[in-house]
Amino acid sequence: MTAPLDVSGPHLPGDEGAGPSAGAGVAIQGRSLSQIAWARLKRDRVAMAGLAIVVFLILVAVFAPLIVNLFGHPPLQHYRNMVDPTTQVPKGAFGGISTDFLFGVEPQNGRDIFSRVVYGARISLLIAFLATLLSVVIGTVLGVVAGFAGGWVDTIISRAMDVFLAFPILVFAIALAGVVPDEALGLSGDTLRVSLLVFIIGFFNWPYIARIIRGQTLSLREREFVDAARSLGARRPYIIFRELLPNLMAPILIYATLLIPTNILFEAALSFLGVGVRPPTPTWGGMLADAVRYYTVPHFAIFPGLAIFLTVLAFNLFGDGLRDALDPRAR
Repeated sequence: MTAPLDVSGPHLPGDEGAGPSAGAGVAIQGRSLSQIAWARLKRDRVAMAGLAIVVFLILVAVFAPLIVNLFGHPPLQHYRNMVDPTTQVPKGAFGGISTDFLFGVEPQNGRDIFSRVVYGARISLLIAFLATLLSVVIGTVLGVVAGFAGGWVDTIISRAMDVFLAFPILVFAIALAGVVPDEALGLSGDTLRVSLLVFIIGFFNWPYIARIIRGQTLSLREREFVDAARSLGARRPYIIFRELLPNLMAPILIYATLLIPTNILFEAALSFLGVGVRPPTPTWGGMLADAVRYYTVPHFAIFPGLAIFLTVLAFNLFGDGLRDALDPRAR
């Protein structure tokens, strides 16, 4: 932390009678770049609102069992007494919504929608965060190497990016998720499906961030501080990890926050198509797929759809605000 500066200056004649504050030193506290960025971010009310929603969703996902125990029912338990046996729709005018079932119950089986939406947040956020982490790690490493090394290394990595960008990810995800057996690589059940989705979404999305990091690295490697490090005899690993990566943290963080909602939508799309996490494990996309058959019961689709909408919107608002805070010249 920067030491405070005393800018009081010398005492002038006649200062003695000017009061106790006259001549007192005024300490100016230096601020780091992260503190300056945080101060800018706090002034953006829209971004802070997005951040508050993101934190709330993360807490809901982490403490899902406690929340369900307090306000809901087990997500896999059936309450068929809440469903009309003739029409297979929830009893009551509002789809079974009450103080006992906050979001009502599902048609036919009578499962608690509130509990399934809460548990669905765990699956969606877990897959989105892990897939984003995988994309960021692979994209950052290959982007820095391509931009800093140049030459044939840059050519090979850049052509690999073009191949992955032209690859039909959705078609491949549907095909791969459909042929993977129930047990593979020592994994089974939901663990296998989550790992598979993380691999598909994360591994095939790395070129997007790699192109951004490569472009930033091409610009940074010509800067004076890199030339100074070379002149002092610094090796390539030192320059990459100590000089380049700290200056790349801003675009990495910005793109990661904008990539998370994209991954949430991709996971929801796969679950909607029936190749994501398999039922009866609750997922937002899977709940929307089940709700298609019951278009006369709107609350069945409204709550998981609203959860996806708010999550994606919150991450996008926070990502935009973070970009403005870290790079105000790009506004």
